[in-house]
Amino acid sequence: MNRTFYSLRFFNYRLWFVGALVANVGTWMQRVAQDWLVLTHLSDDSGLAVGIVTGLQFLPILLISPYAGLLADRLPLRKLLIGTQAALGALAAGLGVLVLAGVAELWHVYVFALLLGVVTALDNPARQTFVAEMVPADSLPNAVGLNSTSFNVARLIGPAVAGLAIAAVGPGWVFIINAVSFAATILSLTLMRGSELHPLPHSPRGKGQVREGLAYVRRRSDIVVILVVIGVVGALGLNFQLTSAVMAREAFGKGAGEYGILGSIMAIGSVAGALLAARRRRPRVRLVIGAAFAFGVAMGVQALMPTYELYALMTIPVGLTSLTMMTAANATVQMSTEPAMRGRVMSLYMMVFMGTTPIGSPLVGWVAEQFGPRWSVGVGAIASVLVAAAAAVWVKRSWHVEVHYSLLHRPHLLLDGPAERNARRASARRAERAERDLVRATLGGTEAEQGSQTA
Repeated sequence: MNRTFYSLRFFNYRLWFVGALVANVGTWMQRVAQDWLVLTHLSDDSGLAVGIVTGLQFLPILLISPYAGLLADRLPLRKLLIGTQAALGALAAGLGVLVLAGVAELWHVYVFALLLGVVTALDNPARQTFVAEMVPADSLPNAVGLNSTSFNVARLIGPAVAGLAIAAVGPGWVFIINAVSFAATILSLTLMRGSELHPLPHSPRGKGQVREGLAYVRRRSDIVVILVVIGVVGALGLNFQLTSAVMAREAFGKGAGEYGILGSIMAIGSVAGALLAARRRRPRVRLVIGAAFAFGVAMGVQALMPTYELYALMTIPVGLTSLTMMTAANATVQMSTEPAMRGRVMSLYMMVFMGTTPIGSPLVGWVAEQFGPRWSVGVGAIASVLVAAAAAVWVKRSWHVEVHYSLLHRPHLLLDGPAERNARRASARRAERAERDLVRATLGGTEAEQGSQTA
């Protein structure tokens, strides 16, 4: 099978991929419907209200993720995921019923967003860690990349379908459709072959296990760098639900259909980035930093686009660079973390990645109201470029990374850092062992020859 789709050869992962794809389409439909409901039906085109809803949805991730990660390290992941997926479906159905009954108010959406955030906080570390149980360790980067492909193929389909569905039947039915879509994930989990799973070691009950996870991350400067970059970009740059809504409606005067299309066009770049990630055998910190810098530049150009069509076109490189950054960060953290700590470390990663949104999203919404929608995009661009540049300078100085340029030979840019030095040392050790083995074999052969002559 082609390296890009290698993990699909495993039965359990194929089930997961298909089920997650269906559920992700529904999730993207609900995201678009929820923001459009708040922006156009429950408020007076308030970007701040949309920002508050987004913030409430992600606030629990910031508060309870470490404990959710501990649950992922302790409990059977498949059973935990069945429970969280059922709860997510029930919440979507509840909000849909309120909207269809015509009694939904803004505070209702706030409450459901908060409850959705609580369940998502429990679901995220289990979902991220469960990938390692479905495929062998050497296939993990490929599986992470394919997960992102599924998520972004859904982004390609979901917003466009949501825009059409909102125009045809209203946002309430979109929530109901999302509720039904979670049945696909639950079915895929129940049909998996237990004998083909690769269970990770579970952490026994004990005191101070959350602090143990925090201490582990503090000792890992590579993970800390990734968390800083992802945290800043996540807070100010990855607010596409909000920025696309205010840009479509306020900057270009478009409706729900055009808003949904922005997400679908962005998914073209995102899918391309995810497929490239699936081919990558071992991502590194430098790729996370470089992709964050490129993302900031792409967003800066996007903020200046004078027409809706050009703005929509720029969502492709924005999607490509953002997905490259996210998949590289996710795979790097997972592959370099001890299996018994993976749930807690991934919960901290998700806490920073998604939990900084409650801080950044209302701020970005306020910027949109005070300075105009283009600045809601521009502030994320500036923050992403600055944090990537700062991280690159710190890594170069602290890890003694040397940069070599050559216009005459390829590759034109070479980075010599800890990974390269470790690889050279490992190669030298292998060469020394091979040389010693050759000497022993030669001496052994000589002694055998002399003994034969003596006899």
